[in-house]
Amino acid sequence: MDGTLINTDDTAVERLAGRLRPLFRKRSVPAARWLLMRAETPGNVFISGLDALGLDARLVHVTDRLRRRRGMYPAPEFQLIPGVEEMLLALQERYKLGIVTTRSRYHIDKFLERFPSLAVAFQASCGLQDTFRLKPHPAPVLLAAERLKVPVGHCLMVGDTTVDVKAARRAGAWAAAVLCGFGERRELEQAGAHVILDSTADLVKLL
Repeated sequence: MDGTLINTDDTAVERLAGRLRPLFRKRSVPAARWLLMRAETPGNVFISGLDALGLDARLVHVTDRLRRRRGMYPAPEFQLIPGVEEMLLALQERYKLGIVTTRSRYHIDKFLERFPSLAVAFQASCGLQDTFRLKPHPAPVLLAAERLKVPVGHCLMVGDTTVDVKAARRAGAWAAAVLCGFGERRELEQAGAHVILDSTADLVKLL
């Protein structure tokens, strides 16, 4: 969701870069992006542990506050990436669509409540409570394909980070990376993305 459907990642980078500027000066933005990217996989492992202990649901509002401090929109303030709504409404007529995210079921529901016109576009979703392992493990992609009743080899996973690309490739799905979030072209290529788009909205031209 973040950096693929909702526009949060650049805000988070800008906020962290401001804090790093006294130390990194002109390199503060690349440093902030690098730190946030490297924190994703350990963060997913931590969230998986909370889920296993049954503590993740109790911490939803705490994590929303932490996201706000990082400069990211909490659930009630989600903002769509420009062109995404039109793209989804166009593609839903030809493809089965699903959401794969490390956010909780609460966040998925809030996203669909905030954008009711898109709620009918998604036929399945997979959040942090749905699998024991999170991206870059392939389990969330495999479960989403199962819920969509589509062979995983016929699925296209769209994401903005190397974690998304690796999850797709490990599951046996196609991987489309977008540059409207955290990821940068070189690292997404190295992770094995089959195609790289400037924005998620460009999927309508690809498909």
